[in-house]
Amino acid sequence: MKTDLFIGTWRLVSFELRREDGRVVYPFGKDAVGYIMYNKDGYMSVAFMASNRPKFASGDILRGTIDEKASAAETYVSYCGRYEVKGDKIIHHIEVSFYPNWIGVKQERFYKFKGDQLTLSTPTMLIDGVQQSAHLVWERVKSK
Repeated sequence: MKTDLFIGTWRLVSFELRREDGRVVYPFGKDAVGYIMYNKDGYMSVAFMASNRPKFASGDILRGTIDEKASAAETYVSYCGRYEVKGDKIIHHIEVSFYPNWIGVKQERFYKFKGDQLTLSTPTMLIDGVQQSAHLVWERVKSK
């Protein structure tokens, strides 16, 4: 079953945006970090971010300045929920998301496996004011 191919933990190798004019952008830098996990129970979770994000001056998780919070938000993506595989797509049914507009939404990703790597790509969508698609390459995390 195709779903079994996804089961496990995957580490982010690269995150790039491809614009309709062919230009490639690395919004979180070429060294972005993150994980995506797919469980046998049909749930998934993903979080990725720019590496070396600045820390808040305060040690209080709820007391960052407006600028600190804005900077952190611009360099972080996270969501989780159920998933299903349909043909050449995996569909994430988002139940919890850092970006509130995605809660209750289905996000389709095209997938491709090559060895220990999984590539997930979005259909073209509005990102940073430009129509583009996201392409994320993940590497399977091996058990220790």
